[in-house]
Order: sequence, then structure tokens, then C-alpha cells
Amino acid sequence: MNETLFVAGIQASLFWENSIKNREYFESKINSLPSNIDLVVLPEMFTSGFTMNAINVAEKMNGNTISWMQKLASKNNFAIAGSLVIEENSKFYNRFVFVHPSGKIDFYNKHHTFTLAGEDKVYTSGKNKKIIDFKGWKICPMICYDLRFPVWARNTENYDLLLYVASWPIARIKAWDTLLKARAIENMSYVISVNRIGVDDNGYEYCGNSLIVDYLGTQLSDLQHNEEGIILANINKKDQEVTREKLGFLKDMDSFSIEF
Repeated sequence: MNETLFVAGIQASLFWENSIKNREYFESKINSLPSNIDLVVLPEMFTSGFTMNAINVAEKMNGNTISWMQKLASKNNFAIAGSLVIEENSKFYNRFVFVHPSGKIDFYNKHHTFTLAGEDKVYTSGKNKKIIDFKGWKICPMICYDLRFPVWARNTENYDLLLYVASWPIARIKAWDTLLKARAIENMSYVISVNRIGVDDNGYEYCGNSLIVDYLGTQLSDLQHNEEGIILANINKKDQEVTREKLGFLKDMDSFSIEF
């Protein structure tokens, strides 16, 4: 088990529906990272931008982007994660893919598809929450609109790290900033959140505000609005566990079940 993780998130503008250019861009940024990074997180739909043209951009789980992620993870001895459009069994998914250094793949299908953009008409909603075991850390992946639904993220699994990847527009960025810290505080968990910047081909503008936040809501990273860049932090599991035990808030939470 690793007591600490050195984590990075890459905040970037995306090339619209162009997986080759997006992979080239992110690889150039990854090559500039410190050599001891444990986990790299990319935005939502990092190969295409947040598109409803699934048929134009979808890949298979044995496709070019997954192979690219596996090669980078193996070469750099880190885990790499982000969401992309996946086609499987004649359905499309907005899928969070987590690739371990060994090449092992864990994934989570976005549960709350964004009805305002018609995502629910194109992409199949995932039904299962996912907990990923990485270097002794329990990691819970989420995607964008999931952030608005605290019950889905409730820390009933005693996870250590909550990940959000997003294409969250500037028009509602105050909600993004507020809810990320709320999720960290209420679940007493580190949160890594990676949002994109730039303007997409539908005219929607994004300003980033990617953050790393600790279990008490303290911001650990600093990146300006609309700035292309990287968020970095060392996060410490023991510190989190000591604080959880001292305060005991997770022990007092309500029990519940989710029905579909």
C-alpha cells in the first residue's frame, strides 16, 4: 500500500472530434510531468470533446485510445484515467476508463446522463457505482453531471479518493466550484476534478477550474481560469484516516439503498 499518491490532472482545450490530435496533445503534456507521478487524470470525452455525434467518434475497448493509454501507463509506471466514447453491444457509453501500470483496465459508465444536452438520448446510462483498488487506495470515479447528485457519491464504501472528469461550462461554474468542495467535505475524501477549457464546436465555453481538494475541503492545487495547465498534489491516506477517526462524521451517516 502507498501511504501517499502523487497525482496530476491535465486541463486543456480539446480538438473537436479528433482523437489523433487530442492524443498527441495529451502525450506531449504527459512527457513534461515529473517522473514519480502515480496517477494522471484527463477530462471528460478527452478524445473528442462533449459530443452527441457518438457514431463519429466511438471506439472499442480494444481500440487505439485504450492501447495508447496502456502504452503510456506501462512506459511511465503510472495509472492514467479519463472518459471517452465507447461502443459496446451496439450501445454507446460515456465511459470512464482507468488503466493501471500493468495494463489492467477498470471502467465506470456515466450514470447521470445530461438530459439538457440530450446525452440521455444517445448514451446508455451506467447502473453500477465502481470502486477501483490502486496501490491500496480505494478510488471512486464519477463523470461531470454525476457531481450534482450527492446520494450517488455517498461514501458507503469507505473510499479514499473521488475522481470527477468533466466538460462543465462556464455558465454554471459556480456550481462546479461549490459542489466539488461539498462532495469532499461530506464524504471526508480527497477529490480530484479535471475540467476542460476553450470553446467547442457547439459554441459552449469552458473555463476549467480543475481542482484537487482534501477531505476537509481545502484546495491543494492552483490553476487560473481558462489556463491550459496541470494540477499537481501529493495526497496522504494516513492523514485522511486519522482525521476521519478523530471526527467520526462518516460513522454517523444515514443508511439508504438506491432503486432503479
